Amino acid sequence: MSERIKLEDLRPAEGSTGKIKRVGRGRSSGMGKTSCRGNNGEGQRAGRSSKRGFEGGQMPGYRQMPKLKGFKNFNAINYAQINVGELANIKADEISLESLKAEGKVSVKAQALRVLGNGEINKAVTVNARYFTQSAKEKIEKAGGKVQLV
Repeated sequence: MSERIKLEDLRPAEGSTGKIKRVGRGRSSGMGKTSCRGNNGEGQRAGRSSKRGFEGGQMPGYRQMPKLKGFKNFNAINYAQINVGELANIKADEISLESLKAEGKVSVKAQALRVLGNGEINKAVTVNARYFTQSAKEKIEKAGGKVQLV
């Protein structure tokens, strides 16, 4: 059977308590005369309190920092955009973001693909993308290709 803790057995953690600082009790105490406040000035007077962020007259850190301008959306998707006219120059029959990255047509940082309707296409291709404009969709299907939303 385990021992029960009694109120009289409770003690503060080791090192958490110490002797209190008794200031102004004579020179022999080591904290006499000015009571650890220095000789003169604002800090020595009673009732002294400084403003929040006050750094003794030095330019405060919050004023040294530049003001933040704008807003960065951390949920934004980095789209690669390609026109239908550029799809005609690609040799592959199935076009996706990965195949375009491999050929160096779009940035490797791109997360999704958007197909825009500028230009003409005359061969049948299957295109996998997140977004198609209406004109791009019509041109790809008119040429005999397929449009697949990813």
